[in-house]
Amino acid sequence: MSSPIAKSVKKLASRSSSRHTSAASSARKRVVAGKSTRLKPATKRSPAGKARARKAAKVRTSKPVRTAKPKPKSPAAHAKRQVAKSVTKSTKPAKADRQVTATAKKTVKRNQAKPAPGRAPVIFKKPAPTLPPPQPTHDEAAALRAFEAAHKEFARGRFAEARSLFRSLVEKYPTVSEVTARSRTYLAVSEARLRTELAMPRDADSLYDRGVIELNRGEYVAAQELFERALRREPEAAHIHYGLAASRARLGAIDTALKSLRRALDLQPKLRIRAQRDQDLNPLRSDPEFDQLIFTARD
Repeated sequence: MSSPIAKSVKKLASRSSSRHTSAASSARKRVVAGKSTRLKPATKRSPAGKARARKAAKVRTSKPVRTAKPKPKSPAAHAKRQVAKSVTKSTKPAKADRQVTATAKKTVKRNQAKPAPGRAPVIFKKPAPTLPPPQPTHDEAAALRAFEAAHKEFARGRFAEARSLFRSLVEKYPTVSEVTARSRTYLAVSEARLRTELAMPRDADSLYDRGVIELNRGEYVAAQELFERALRREPEAAHIHYGLAASRARLGAIDTALKSLRRALDLQPKLRIRAQRDQDLNPLRSDPEFDQLIFTARD
């Protein structure tokens, strides 16, 4: 019988031979496949590494920390806070308004910095202070008063009186150039009218016809003068009174025009039909006395 020591030696030899054959076969397989692999050395974790891994796992799996909720405030404090927010919102301009004002300011600055091509930059200047008009001197004031008096006679058709007044004004105030220049013009017109008067017809009908011509031409002053001359020769002519009323109405003398019209209708009532459509009497239509004269029948 074999001893137990011999048995154990045989077992070790068989194990080593089997390991050798298995390693050789695996090496042969690797060579056949054409791949060379290296065995990775086995690394053992230290106890400190295991502790760190456990701590990281604990941190990852830890629950989120809960924060304490704020305590609800009283309704009065909540209302005050809402009122303060609304006031601040109302005082602050809207976002769109702020953008519009910002863009407007940018455009104004751009236009001021860069004028449009082909145009000169606009420069706003302060208006010059207005000075009071100069006061007329003593001679200028007297010349103006004399001119007004002479012009009244000229407007009335009294050319002889107007001629004498304009002539005396030119002789008395030669230094007042503006007034004397206008006076010389009216003086020449007055003299021309006086010269034409010498060639005028003498009878009333011819004077009336000339007056109608001047009235149609728009020369109301000349027409008034001609009608007045005709009335001096024939005071009871209704058509001449009517023509005088028309010329005075065109000149704006409402009272004297109504007086002449009343006299014409008293002499010839049929003239009411003509007066209803006469455009020369339009300035009299706003007066109530005109309606009484034209549209009220008399006994």
